[in-house]
Amino acid sequence: MKNFLTLFVLFFVAMGFAEGGHPGKDAAGFVTIFDGTSMDHLETEGNWTIADDGSLYLEPREGEEGWKRYHHYVWLKEQYGDFVFDFEYKYNEGGNSGFYFRVGDRKDPVESGFEVQILDSTGKADAEMGHHDNGGIIKTQGASKNMTIAPGEWNRMTVTMKGNHLTVVMNGEKIQDFDLAEKKPKEKKLHPKGFITIQDHGDLFWIRNLRVKAL
Repeated sequence: MKNFLTLFVLFFVAMGFAEGGHPGKDAAGFVTIFDGTSMDHLETEGNWTIADDGSLYLEPREGEEGWKRYHHYVWLKEQYGDFVFDFEYKYNEGGNSGFYFRVGDRKDPVESGFEVQILDSTGKADAEMGHHDNGGIIKTQGASKNMTIAPGEWNRMTVTMKGNHLTVVMNGEKIQDFDLAEKKPKEKKLHPKGFITIQDHGDLFWIRNLRVKAL
């Protein structure tokens, strides 16, 4: 029995699964978007710079406030339909950002795409988590539980879109798992393919280990 369990675990490791639902480090099919040395796969007019620790660091310049400066977001150059996107992020107290996907118009990702909220929701009860709290899908539904890690610590998020089905794993726990076409606002279109971007909200913000797998 012990040998069987060992083989079972090794099988899942080989298939690219890691504990908690995040893809393994060597999971097949992933393309590294940012590895700490180059921004060649990204586009932005924001003040994103490579920090000494290999993370991509956002320090808004004087006068850069608010979240509607869409060209200051950091954008992947390619469009994706079905995908798995895996990355880590960090913010200070009160931090705010967002992960956007299936964006049809880069001039307005809010209206033409969907956002997984990134927010310092430290201490909030699971039952109180709304769509504007950490891990919520804006204007759609809140996370099933609060997986927020204290400000200054690294979080991990894995977002998967397959057809209309969305899953989000945050810090080892699945917090979203539903058909986006059924629950989205009626006025919003779910594009079959679109751009991926991470928000510049005018706050200090760090990201690292960005990688994507087209399904």
